[in-house]
Amino acid sequence: MTDLKDIDRRMDGAVAALSQEFSGLRTGRASPGLLDHITVDAYGSKMPIKQLANVNSPEPRLLVVQVWDGGLTKATEKAIRESGLGLNPAAEGQTIRVPLPELSEERRKELVKVAAKYAEAARVSVRNVRRDGMDSLKKQEKDGDISKDEHHARSDDIQKMTDKHIKKIDEMLAKKEEDILSV
Repeated sequence: MTDLKDIDRRMDGAVAALSQEFSGLRTGRASPGLLDHITVDAYGSKMPIKQLANVNSPEPRLLVVQVWDGGLTKATEKAIRESGLGLNPAAEGQTIRVPLPELSEERRKELVKVAAKYAEAARVSVRNVRRDGMDSLKKQEKDGDISKDEHHARSDDIQKMTDKHIKKIDEMLAKKEEDILSV
């Protein structure tokens, strides 16, 4: 039996992942979440920065990364520099100061494109969940577990869920674009 609650939960997961991605996209202020997606080469593998350090924002335009293992300071600094966020960190002992430059018009437009890319990935994720649900319905109808009418009704429910989640993603993107472009 196709579980509509499970499909809804998986679609919610795609929206939550997008929200997490957006928290890492910089608007006008420093947010510790900005560095969340950065991974550092540490102990022979790639590890998220938050497993290696504390990230704080003592001022609106500054992040301070306190690395727990002094031997990883250089690797952490390098990972931040090469993250594609346009940041220029400076290490002082086990502390890395990351001043956030003023966003130029060009950089804002780049960030809007990145936000749009994240939103499209979330839409694709939601559509994949829809496809899985629809495939499951087809199989159940073919196996005789549900009638054609039930298949049609459940397909409509899945489509409504999909539309609701896509709309939410579009609203989140519009709000993020507004945040990025507001000076």
